[in-house]
Amino acid sequence: MQVLHTIAELRDALALHRQRGFVPTMGNLHDGHLALVKQARELVGPAGAVVASIFVNRLQFAPHEDFDTYPRTLARDCELLDAAGCDIVFAPSEAELYPEPQGYKVVPPGVLADILEGHFRPGFFTGVCTVVHKLFNIVQPTLAVFGKKDYQQLMVIRRMVAQMALPIAIHGGETRRSAEGLALSSRNGYLSEAEKAEALRLSRTLKALIARWQAGERDLPAMEADAMQALRDAGWAPDYITLRRRVDLGPAVAGEPLVALGAARLGSTRLIDNLED
Repeated sequence: MQVLHTIAELRDALALHRQRGFVPTMGNLHDGHLALVKQARELVGPAGAVVASIFVNRLQFAPHEDFDTYPRTLARDCELLDAAGCDIVFAPSEAELYPEPQGYKVVPPGVLADILEGHFRPGFFTGVCTVVHKLFNIVQPTLAVFGKKDYQQLMVIRRMVAQMALPIAIHGGETRRSAEGLALSSRNGYLSEAEKAEALRLSRTLKALIARWQAGERDLPAMEADAMQALRDAGWAPDYITLRRRVDLGPAVAGEPLVALGAARLGSTRLIDNLED
């Protein structure tokens, strides 16, 4: 496996590979990331190249968020990626990827990007789309794999690729969970042992919301408010607990495939999760 730090090196290394699978990450990898790499490996086949990027993208962090303290574990990440079947790790410096202030940005439509995560993290999806589009231009993959844990992000990226007519197949990887059921996340490392046990309440809350809908309840605002209050009563600070249509994250409609999504802060750590019905 090669570990490359410049765009020129990466392009030279990829010159002979027509099939390229790409997994963009911010590092501090866990089994969820590695599952995406393995999925990319299967999709491109033995003759294709699998590229994983490791870059903590300043553009998607708000000033009060954890950009400076986000764990950076490149040596460990490279060992894990090598074992998972990755061919190339692209780990650029900030100066390499943004040699000048990034004045040109990809701004996704507000109807999708300003709700849920975008509402509570203004500008987040502009930062995500800008760096992903730039990485797509650099890697020029034939396919890319994103985790379904970041459900809204996956949808935003798919729409961007479709509207920009990028020749890239976007694949979603299923959310990986601990044996106890906690969705794997790089930010789980911020949790104490007691908080890790309590963190399971978020997925249980989403399951309960789906169960009420499947039982025939239809007062969705009241159901979502109940779920939010249950988390508050347990010491959480929820941003949203909601049931939406999978197709566009619009309000839930009976008879359509749905997804329950939630984001809430437990102590100092903000967690997100989702469950399809």
